[in-house]
Amino acid sequence: MGRMTNPTPRPQTMAEKILSRRGTQTVYAGDLAVVEVDQVMVVDSIAQSFIQRMQQDLGATPKYPERVSIVIDHVAPASTVSVAQAQKEAREYAAQTGVRLFDVGRGICHQVLMEEGLARPGWIVLGSDSHSTTYGAVAAFGSGMGATDIALAAASGKTWLKVPDSVKVTFTGDLRPGVTAKDVALEMIRRLGADGATYQSIEMHAGDRFTRGERMTLANLCVEAGAKAGLVVPGGEILTAYGYDIPDWVYPDGGATYVQSIEIDLGALNPRMSAPSEVDNVFDVAQLREDLRDVPVDQVFIGTCTNGRIEDLHAAADVLRGRRVAPGTRLLVIPASSQVMEDAMADGTLLTLQRAGAVLGTPGCGPCMGRHQGVLAPGEVCVSTSNRNFIGRMGDKDARIYLASPAVAAATAVMGRVSLPEDVLATPVGV
Repeated sequence: MGRMTNPTPRPQTMAEKILSRRGTQTVYAGDLAVVEVDQVMVVDSIAQSFIQRMQQDLGATPKYPERVSIVIDHVAPASTVSVAQAQKEAREYAAQTGVRLFDVGRGICHQVLMEEGLARPGWIVLGSDSHSTTYGAVAAFGSGMGATDIALAAASGKTWLKVPDSVKVTFTGDLRPGVTAKDVALEMIRRLGADGATYQSIEMHAGDRFTRGERMTLANLCVEAGAKAGLVVPGGEILTAYGYDIPDWVYPDGGATYVQSIEIDLGALNPRMSAPSEVDNVFDVAQLREDLRDVPVDQVFIGTCTNGRIEDLHAAADVLRGRRVAPGTRLLVIPASSQVMEDAMADGTLLTLQRAGAVLGTPGCGPCMGRHQGVLAPGEVCVSTSNRNFIGRMGDKDARIYLASPAVAAATAVMGRVSLPEDVLATPVGV
């Protein structure tokens, strides 16, 4: 059992501060904490299990319906009769209990909750999806849990957990042209390793660098190092967007205790790519380009909760404008939400992508988890902007998945081989 009282206050990390404020006492890493939950998020792929736990196992309804959201995004629209039935039950449950429902086409759970203001600085947001660490982009303690824990949180309005140790990641310098937050996140995972932050909170000190969307990419990928949460210290665009909603206490104290500290010089980074079949198997794209010069890429996928935002589509369009996807290569583009899709419609981005040969999909997760809208056949090679390249992740176990930024993915689609944006942009349009 963890310590339950701490008579002498000492400096705290962001995770310790949030869990202390949402609980009943000051806690530190290793303590057990019972905390109020500000939002519970349920995705369609686990909705049936969640409803069963609530109705049959707990005999309960959500204590605070306004704090519960069901999002139909993982297989949207439904791909089979059984999936359609499960989604029908989710809609009926939402209507009966008064919880929020974001139906087919609204988009990916994490993007939608951010757009709807359902993840705020200092909040605790639990989701039935492992990439719920994404909410740390705005200094919310976001974490993924299974159906039983999610149901208990919805029924009681609370959860319990062990306060995680924290890893401090400090970013210095400035990104060079062509290098993105996705490259930074992959480098961070390479440095930490796939299990280097297991059940820990990765606390990222970025100053005023990075937009909200870029911070979402950073926080999203923290779980690929095993993290319980990924928290970005508020700064820059977050201060403007959330203003007085950012409590003074959410910032980490000087002298807080970290189990590990690393520093990443942004100016020293080149575009990165994660090769099969572990996310921490990270290389410079330039190196892989040479190693894979004769390997054709069958599919390129731009989207997901990692890189399906408007700035990601803009980055892809900048590479694709006036060009065409290479023969033999498929390009799938799926916006992260209906709002992203509307923005991309309004400024002409979708037209640019479609004219280049992209296939546009319904806002949602798409083929990320290998259930529909572009699964891979045996032996196929895919370059994806998603967050996982595990064996069988996007279809057949013999398919190979490489993770990259939207700009690198778009360049690869044009060339039909792993490529950098400068490989494409150096060639005049129409040549």
